[in-house]
Amino acid sequence: MISTHILDTSIGKPAEAVAVMLQIQDGNTWKDLSAGSTNADGRFAFDCKNQPGVYRIIFSIEEYFKKNGRESFFMNTPVIFKVADTNRKYHVPLLLNPFGYSTYRGS
Repeated sequence: MISTHILDTSIGKPAEAVAVMLQIQDGNTWKDLSAGSTNADGRFAFDCKNQPGVYRIIFSIEEYFKKNGRESFFMNTPVIFKVADTNRKYHVPLLLNPFGYSTYRGS
């Protein structure tokens, strides 16, 4: 299972209704696997089978800031990571503010 959680650190609250898309690398291209929007707690679990590979989550943060009337520097933020052990969960949180972000492998 692959999931994410977005926290808007500039306001100390989860980032609700952020569009997210999960893709897997297929040669030199990316194949769409699952997409949706974060819930009221800023969370989303992707619907995909467990398989090893290189994945990318695209966070559509520009729209999130626009609809909240806030300026931002970053637009669609991709995070690329490798899944090797298909027997574990992969949680990819995003700590976000209008002019920066960070991520890590969560649990």
